[in-house]
Amino acid sequence: MVRIAICDDEKDAVALHENIIKDSLQACGIGYEITAYTSGSNLLSDITEDGFFYDLILSDIEMPDVTGMELAEKIKPFLPNSKVIFITSHIEYAIDAFELSIFRYVPKNDLENRLRAAVTDAAKLIELEAGKEYLIQAAGRVEKIAYKDIFYVQRDGGKNAEIYSAAGISKVRKSLQQVFSELDAPEFLFIDRGCIVNIIQIMKVADGMAFLKNGEALPISRSHLQEVKRQINRYWGTHIG
Repeated sequence: MVRIAICDDEKDAVALHENIIKDSLQACGIGYEITAYTSGSNLLSDITEDGFFYDLILSDIEMPDVTGMELAEKIKPFLPNSKVIFITSHIEYAIDAFELSIFRYVPKNDLENRLRAAVTDAAKLIELEAGKEYLIQAAGRVEKIAYKDIFYVQRDGGKNAEIYSAAGISKVRKSLQQVFSELDAPEFLFIDRGCIVNIIQIMKVADGMAFLKNGEALPISRSHLQEVKRQINRYWGTHIG
């Protein structure tokens, strides 16, 4: 079950977005629960004051009381793992959306196609994050690490790998390529031949570096830079140079 909030100051837009979401998720067989808002301040209050939880928030950017940008920034401490999709008629907002680690932005001039793809991708990722774990078995111990908690994986200087996650550092007696194959998920990508990063942990890419949500900055090799940008563009629907 994916819990979704839709926010737009125009009632017709809310109804349209709700219909697109329902059609998209029903076609994928994904369960959902939708709450509609016509005021950004009401949605903000429900989350920050009353503890409402949403896996996915779909919001217009240009709203009169609380803008989408303000909404995303203020709810982040309360729903750090929730996905946010922005709808906008101004393409320049994409840069700010990327900086805020917004899942995707959808231009109004291609609403139907782009919103269907964005909602479907977000819902599938939410389901993936909710249950998928990487299993480590070694020396009589068993350790499980949720995919959503993995920041990056890198070689330890030899033939083994180290997984950096919210729980700390876990060593694996496997090659980096073997770990990558076992993860087998689209959010993991090589930024260097010695480092795999979780796309959902990347806050921004600048000056040849990937800046992560845990505060670390990892170098992207020149040979991987364009491919990293291409995969981020495809995954989030943003456009970075």
